[in-house]
Amino acid sequence: MFYHLIYPLHQYFSFFNIFRYITVRSAFAAITAFIVVILIGKFVINKLKENGIIQVIREDGPKKHLEKKGTPTMGGIIIFIAFIISLGLWGRFDNNYTFIIIFSVFWFAIIGAIDDLLKLKIGTKGLSAKSKLFLQFLGSFFIVLIYLKLTSNTFAFKTHINIPFIKTPFLLDIWLYTIFAMLVITSWSNAVNLTDGLDGLAAGLCLFIFLTLVVLSYLIGNIKTSNYLLIMYVPLSSELAVICSAMVGAILGFLWFNTYPAEVFMGDVGSLMLGGIIGTVAVLIKQEILLLLIGIIFVIEVLSVIIQVASFRMTRKRIFAMAPLHHHFQLKGISEPKIIIRFWIVAIIILLFTLSTLKLR
Repeated sequence: MFYHLIYPLHQYFSFFNIFRYITVRSAFAAITAFIVVILIGKFVINKLKENGIIQVIREDGPKKHLEKKGTPTMGGIIIFIAFIISLGLWGRFDNNYTFIIIFSVFWFAIIGAIDDLLKLKIGTKGLSAKSKLFLQFLGSFFIVLIYLKLTSNTFAFKTHINIPFIKTPFLLDIWLYTIFAMLVITSWSNAVNLTDGLDGLAAGLCLFIFLTLVVLSYLIGNIKTSNYLLIMYVPLSSELAVICSAMVGAILGFLWFNTYPAEVFMGDVGSLMLGGIIGTVAVLIKQEILLLLIGIIFVIEVLSVIIQVASFRMTRKRIFAMAPLHHHFQLKGISEPKIIIRFWIVAIIILLFTLSTLKLR
């Protein structure tokens, strides 16, 4: 909004010229989202408590989790509100990517909210796996369809995929690319959801990914830097740096309340939304494969569940004490804060390595 309302005044007051810079709007988007979370956080948490929106604790999980009984959930609403307000103030609405992200945010947040609310009812575990996957794939299909439609005349490489360390992008048939992109978005929505089991774990890992996506979006959307790094130039995608910065600020603010011991959990409304946005941004900047490395902890968490289920079905034996992997370490006696910080450290090291290899082709 500021860009469209205030930037035109730069012809009279040169100071307002700053609103055209991606870096300036990105910084203010992050700061705005953080401030909004801090201002509304306690209010929303109290409202969640008053309405009995309390996290259901798994009885078959680590016994330490029973101490968290009574903690409100659906805190992802706080992230959602802060993100939308910040994006509304600092985003550009003459950029098609903005509307794609807004659709993604609303769609996956609604799925998560439905799932959370159903879990609060006695005798229900939320949306069935089939229903949840159907809604996720349906939303992903619409996202990919909108993306292909809106970029039909502006981007020649819309159905190409980048493979790390290889200079030439790989072309897929449009139907195959559609399926691939849908899988990316849906998989990441579920990956964040599976990892959201310890106080601040998923939120912190998402924070690091969004910080990386800020950098990648800025580089890929700039023709000079993308050519220098030999990565595919995606026109107008630099605006995604502002969008991801808004999410960085929102998650930072949420961690204020979500770090151990958590005052609120993000719930599925938060985890499904964050994962959906991560997958969507990766598709828009053509870094679907690189995201596997950027989000390696999420990948490992998902693999631990797949391995555990496959092993039990085939041999009736479990590889891990409990899946996802963070619960395995918990049952091995490692404290929750130590697991969280160690996972964060590994994620940061991998992200630094990933960014350092961008020029390698």
